[in-house]
Amino acid sequence: MVKTEFMYVDDIPVVINGEKNMLQLIRKTGVKLPTFCYHTDLSIYGACRMCMVEDEKGNLYTACSTPPKAGLKIKTNTARLRRYRKNILELLLANHCRDCTTCVNNKACKLQDLAVRFNIEGVRFPNRSDDNRVTNASSCITFDSGKCILCGDCVRTCHEVQNVGAIDFAYRGSKMVISTAFGKPLSETPCVGCGQCAVACPTGAIMPKSDIARVWNAIADPNVKTVVQVAPAVRVAMGNMEGVKEGLNVDGKIFAALRKMGFDEVYDTSFSADITVIEESKEFLERLNNGGKLPIITSCCPGWIQYCEKKHPNLLGNVSTCRSPMQMFASIIKEERKEKGKELFHVAIMPCTAKKFEAERDEFKKNGIPNVDAVITSEEFTHMLREAGILLADLDPEPVDAPYDRKSGAGVIFGVTGGVTEAVLRNVVEEKSRGTVSKISQIGVRGNEGIKEFEIGNDDTVVKIAVVSGLMNAEKVLKRVENGEHFDIIEVMACPGGCVAGGGQPFVHSEVRQKRGKGLYETDSLLSLRHSEDNPAVKACYDRLLKGREHQLLHVDYTK
Repeated sequence: MVKTEFMYVDDIPVVINGEKNMLQLIRKTGVKLPTFCYHTDLSIYGACRMCMVEDEKGNLYTACSTPPKAGLKIKTNTARLRRYRKNILELLLANHCRDCTTCVNNKACKLQDLAVRFNIEGVRFPNRSDDNRVTNASSCITFDSGKCILCGDCVRTCHEVQNVGAIDFAYRGSKMVISTAFGKPLSETPCVGCGQCAVACPTGAIMPKSDIARVWNAIADPNVKTVVQVAPAVRVAMGNMEGVKEGLNVDGKIFAALRKMGFDEVYDTSFSADITVIEESKEFLERLNNGGKLPIITSCCPGWIQYCEKKHPNLLGNVSTCRSPMQMFASIIKEERKEKGKELFHVAIMPCTAKKFEAERDEFKKNGIPNVDAVITSEEFTHMLREAGILLADLDPEPVDAPYDRKSGAGVIFGVTGGVTEAVLRNVVEEKSRGTVSKISQIGVRGNEGIKEFEIGNDDTVVKIAVVSGLMNAEKVLKRVENGEHFDIIEVMACPGGCVAGGGQPFVHSEVRQKRGKGLYETDSLLSLRHSEDNPAVKACYDRLLKGREHQLLHVDYTK
């Protein structure tokens, strides 16, 4: 018989049931202890001390780093603890820029929330934040050292979740800062632009580099024709807008909002995701049947492409030559949507900060001009909506513009981990029934696990597949490949959970990832088209423009 053990939290007995730390146990009682440095996906750091609790003898414990102890009686809200936490907050605020009203992270800042929660009415210490603090660290990321509270979430995310290690703590004591090695610009480090450091940052010290002003200027210019495409993952990430439920697909409302903002033409990147499925399927079958380089590794994620270039250049030949859906669409738009006397300005609204770097790559420029002129993240898009006074929830849905006005469910699910693989499998299997679509969804391709492995096929041909999200997980699988283990297809997305949890998305955590992924799968199930090759708009585009020019417009060679 197993003995039941209890710990007492504010005089309430709580069963110890495998909790790793007191914090998890305390949260079972409905008490929300304040934290800065604690993150369920990261190692225990225990530096901020906000989660301290007190026992009967006056001993203090950091709840996030102390295992539960049977029989221990603790208090979570004594006068001493309240005073202690207020002191910590005051010290943090003394080293923090307090221009909250002009901060892009206003009302989404953990420090601001806790200052309100603990009724901080003044700071007794002089402000020591750095005035010369804003650094445009790369084409993807901006760093404001004056907002950094040294919680370490960004450092641990970069090392533990992404295996990149572009940033770390430098110096000691009062001079400690977050820095790259030798203070180099972020663009000269192993950084891949994934933006997960910005997702982890609680105070807005790390943010996606903004292109909002450039886009507004283009919209206002009568000599410029503005064209916009919207990625699949964006439509389920508007839960931070008033009246919009988290994970709800609001693509029609987004298209309506973009027209209200002044864009001349509005399109859905799901259309070009269908083209990506067709091209990637062809390439996979060509390699499989003719002894080509396997595994074929997906090429849609620019963060993963940079990771491969910087850490595994020997595997670049395995990466699919297909451009990302954003760049495929950009090639088509720049080729077809010209208008005499007007400059074409192409905007992509993406869940991803690394797309900003991808847009600047020389491979995706024609005569020195990028195919995508500006990339706006989902977070930037929400700021533009608020600035324009557009209430997304109140808009009537509208469709995208012809001739790229159809999509399949296969193109929509690109935004979630496993979506690219599932879409390709739908395309390569011989039987195209709804029953087959359902079977494919149940073989292990879906779910938020960081590494998913499964096989599909028959006695003659068995295809071994790995679906990976998060670059540390990618590293584990790539090491196995380099050690001789065989896979036929590997899908890699840099961000845990896929694009739904991209570095440019608002409010990313595990529960939100699941809701957003569910929203994309529900959209897929409601569409009459489930296979990319059945999309009539795609067929028309091949007949009109792409036939015979696929390699020129839809493919890229990263090995060069």
